[in-house]
Amino acid sequence: MFSAFLDALTFQAGYNAALVAVGATLLGIAGGCAGCFLFLRKRTLVSDAVAHATLPGVCFAFILMVSFGGDGRNLVGLLAGSAVTAGLGLLTVDWITRKTRLREDAAIGAVLSVFFGLGVVLLTVIQTLSHGKQAGLEGFLLGSTAGMLFQDAVIIAVGGALSTAVIVVLRRPMTLVAFDPEYAGATGVPVRLIDLAMMSVVMMVTVVGLKLVGLILIVSSLIIPSVSARFWTDRSDRLLLIAAATGGFAGYLGTALSATAPNLPTGPIIVLVNFAFFTISMLLSPKRGVLAAFLRHRKFQVDVHLHQGLTSLARGETIRERLTQKMMRRAGYIRQDLVATGKGRAAAAKTVLDEARWAKARQIIQDEAIFASYDGLTPIEAVLTRDQIRDIDAALGAPAPLASPAGG
Repeated sequence: MFSAFLDALTFQAGYNAALVAVGATLLGIAGGCAGCFLFLRKRTLVSDAVAHATLPGVCFAFILMVSFGGDGRNLVGLLAGSAVTAGLGLLTVDWITRKTRLREDAAIGAVLSVFFGLGVVLLTVIQTLSHGKQAGLEGFLLGSTAGMLFQDAVIIAVGGALSTAVIVVLRRPMTLVAFDPEYAGATGVPVRLIDLAMMSVVMMVTVVGLKLVGLILIVSSLIIPSVSARFWTDRSDRLLLIAAATGGFAGYLGTALSATAPNLPTGPIIVLVNFAFFTISMLLSPKRGVLAAFLRHRKFQVDVHLHQGLTSLARGETIRERLTQKMMRRAGYIRQDLVATGKGRAAAAKTVLDEARWAKARQIIQDEAIFASYDGLTPIEAVLTRDQIRDIDAALGAPAPLASPAGG
């Protein structure tokens, strides 16, 4: 099993598997980049409408090609048909939003349901036709890589590469429009054209990804990599790079896993790999991750208990809270019999001194931004400079050396 997986990773699992892996990787890179702008623009549902609007185009293209005696499953023709109806769906959403009082989410819901309903009806009609060659057409719903030809993989790879190239060229105006369209318009950026270019890239990724992932699941390749990347950075350029790397690697790894077990569908496996990356990002991101949030909350609880315990020591009061006692013992501030240690007495004195320093600082320093960052637990040395603390001590008439903050 592992050797088969290793062969798939090193493109030794067969010609078809290598083609699919290359196409899925390039499509994942393009989808990750394009999805970033949808995510930043808060228009993620637009991709869903565009994806569902491709189905009637696929069906119309099939009927048209069969009517003229051609191969109804020719990928170029099917993708061209899907691009036409996807573009029509995108323009319909834009027209409804601009010309009526309906919000964009309502327009998306209407376009998505109507176009997809029409596509399902046409797909059902096609299945009853006697022309043949309609078998496998439903693979555009969830994706199908079985029997993928060289030209099919080339179309997917070229489409993904072109989408990425457009994003690279228009990255700056797209980023500006995504963050602040009003400011972008004031600086001379053609917001409407950039918006349409952004949506066109999304449409291109959606169309070329139909064969690989399917119209129902292609949205995940656009949105999940960008959402995963957002956990790791605050900068738009890094967001693009991380999302592209995540999407590309998910496509590469997903195709390798599906090639290892031939009965597993490639598209859904890629979606699951993307979700695995999202889960890892959500849990382990150092700034926004669940684990980091838990550790910050835990540290805050410890700091609160230590501050309360040290304040009680300074006042000569008995510490009654068991959890506070436990944390004070762990920090070495009290003994088992609750008597303060030398370290505890010094930390308690430092806590009282810092409270007096903060009270005096509010009278001396006229900077609300400084005091807005003080929560009663933050060490004074982390907020004020040594010179400021020295001036405060002089005003208090009780200069003291800068000791380490209590509890930290």
